[in-house]
Order: sequence, then structure tokens, then C-alpha cells
Amino acid sequence: MTGSGNWRAQWTTDVRANVLAGMTATLALIPDSLAFSFMAGVPPQVGIYATICILLVITFLGGRPGMISAAAGSMSVLMLTLVKEHGIAYLFAATVLTGIIQYLMGVFKLGKLVNYVPQPVLTGFVNALAIMIFLSQLRYLTDGSWTMYVLVAAALLIIYLLPRYFKAVPSPLAAVAVLTIVVWMFGIGDVTRIGDIAAIDASLPSFLLPDVPISWDTFLIILPYSLSLAVVGFTETMLTQNLLDEMTGEKTDKNKEMRGQGIANFIAGFFGGMAGCALVAESVLNVKMGGRNRLSMLVAALFLLLLVVVLGDLLSLIPMAALVGIMLMVCVAIFDWKSVFKLHKVPVTETVVMFVTVASVVATHDLAVGVIVGMFVSGIFVLLRRRSVRRNVSREVAREQ
Repeated sequence: MTGSGNWRAQWTTDVRANVLAGMTATLALIPDSLAFSFMAGVPPQVGIYATICILLVITFLGGRPGMISAAAGSMSVLMLTLVKEHGIAYLFAATVLTGIIQYLMGVFKLGKLVNYVPQPVLTGFVNALAIMIFLSQLRYLTDGSWTMYVLVAAALLIIYLLPRYFKAVPSPLAAVAVLTIVVWMFGIGDVTRIGDIAAIDASLPSFLLPDVPISWDTFLIILPYSLSLAVVGFTETMLTQNLLDEMTGEKTDKNKEMRGQGIANFIAGFFGGMAGCALVAESVLNVKMGGRNRLSMLVAALFLLLLVVVLGDLLSLIPMAALVGIMLMVCVAIFDWKSVFKLHKVPVTETVVMFVTVASVVATHDLAVGVIVGMFVSGIFVLLRRRSVRRNVSREVAREQ
């Protein structure tokens, strides 16, 4: 297929499936964008603006169709100190610099580095992410009312049972619609809604120059944060792309994705957004719902913009129970259950590497740290194995002599 034909297919193939998948992914993006804004110590609209800008740009410039990029929790935790000590304007400047660094990562073709990540580390990365998503939803369940539990259970029933009888609409999207209508019609009061979490500013993102001095001192302040953000974003994006490539049986351009991510973050910084990267949960949800093309990404961005700017009141009515149900479904879908049931069939060293990766992520709440620790432990085992092989060879040689 020619390049132009392939590009045309990204917008004209399975249109209905991609449109509905993009809308479903948006519903998962909303609570995450709000939560990540709180984690970074910035107003809710910063995460929303970042998600809209990044998604719009990466739709056209990214290397992996169907992969959802937005404000990310793994990057948000790195921003809090910068915002507290220097203010939000420095965060916007750091986001611009992060974009430049990530673009250079793509130019110098660092995407191939993901090929050197051992499989046990990749498995640990995926399983740790599923655990982290599950733990993040507990805050809505631990202090929730019995109504919350009933609604979450209802959401899960719709999500898993509806596809057996009706497949025209993605079941997660149907769950949100049904629960929102039920809560509104019956006036159920003791239910947490999106509007209870944060007041969403119903305005379009606008161009702004970060209000920081253009000086060497400013550069030295934001450089350490930008480097950290770039590396974490690179790690999560590349591993997410790797996972989606395995799911779909495709091989996509990782260096093009990094160049696109760099441009997206560069632009987001000028529109009041924070740096972001690919999100595993939302990307897996999008692909599983049929969002394999760029159209699903564009729909996700435009639907989020529509919900925030035009349908803000309706967005505020959505019960969190429906979104919790979606995220729990994503946890189950992401977790590599085979890695648990086949522990007795794989070498002990691979199991150790996987568990170390998971434990490091859960302990630090940082996916990049988990991957680095996992690779370090895996490297130690490789060195020990080589030393053992050399020792055995030496013994065989000594016996022959």
C-alpha cells in the first residue's frame, strides 16, 4: 500500500469503531487529567489543556496510530517541586524544553533502546501499571458509600455482559451513559461525581508565553526537571508503543513517535499545559475498543474539548463509579495473567526480575525507576550467568588437559 493510501486508511477504515473508541478513551482521560493536575500542584485545566494539545498534535505527527498521549502521572510527580519553588510559569517553560529534548531523542534515533529492555522487565512494567491503576481507584472505594459499590458493580456488569448481546456501542461508553442517567433520574445524592472532584474551567486553551526571565539562570533551573521529564516520558511512551505493537501485530516507528511527542509537548507549554506522554491504560482501552487508527485519537481530543467547553455541566454529572468501573476493567485487561500462572515454567531469575520491577514501581510510584531497577537486576543475572559459563568452560578445559 502506498504512503498516501495508508494515510487515507487511517481516517476512512472502521470509522464507527474508531469514533466510539475515541469517545470511550476520553472518559478514562478526564479523571486522570484532573488527578495528575493535583499531583503536579496546578489548576485542573492545566492537565486538561495538556491532554487536548498533546492529543491533537500527536494525532498527525505520532508514529503509533491509536496510542493515546496526554498528561501523565509518572511525569506529574516530577513537577510538584518545580511548581512549589518557582511557580507555574516555570512549569510551562520546562514543558517547552522537555519537548525540545524529546524531539532530539527522536532525531538521534534513541527509540531503538527499547529493544534492549528484557522481557521480564516489560512484563513487570505492565503488571505494575495494572496494580498502580487499581490502587489509584481505591481512594474512591475505601471511603465510598454502599451506593458507590452498587454502581461500580453495575458498571462492571454492563461492561462485561453487554458485549454478549449488543456490540454496536462500546460497553464502557454504555456504562457511563446508563449510570449517569440513572443517578440523575432517581436523584441519588450520596454519589461522587466529576463535578465534586474539581470545578472545570469551561474555556478554550489560548496561546501564552511562559512568564519567566529569558536567562541562563532560568535555563539552569528548568533543565534538571526537563531532562527528568523527557527521560520518564520517553520510557513510558516507548514501552507503551511496544505493548501496542505486540497487541496488534504491527511494527511502528518509535523515533517518529518521539519526534511527535517532542513537538506536542513543545506546543503544550505555550498553551498552558504540562508535559505528557503515552498512557498505557487509555491506549490499551482505545485499541481494545477498536481504535486502531488516527481517527480515534482525533475524536478523543475533540470529544474532550467538546465536553469541557460546551458540555461542562453534563460532564460534571458523570458519576465516578462509572469511571472506576472502566479503570478496573482496564486493570484486568492490562495485567499479564500468564506471567503469574506460568511462574513454575520460567527461570527463577526471570521471576525475580519481574517482581523487582513491580515492587520498585509500586514503592516509588515511578514507572521509569521500576524499569531501570529491573534492567539493573537483569544485568547482574546476565553477568553471573556468563561468569558461571566461563567457569564451567575452564573446568572442562582443565579436565581435558
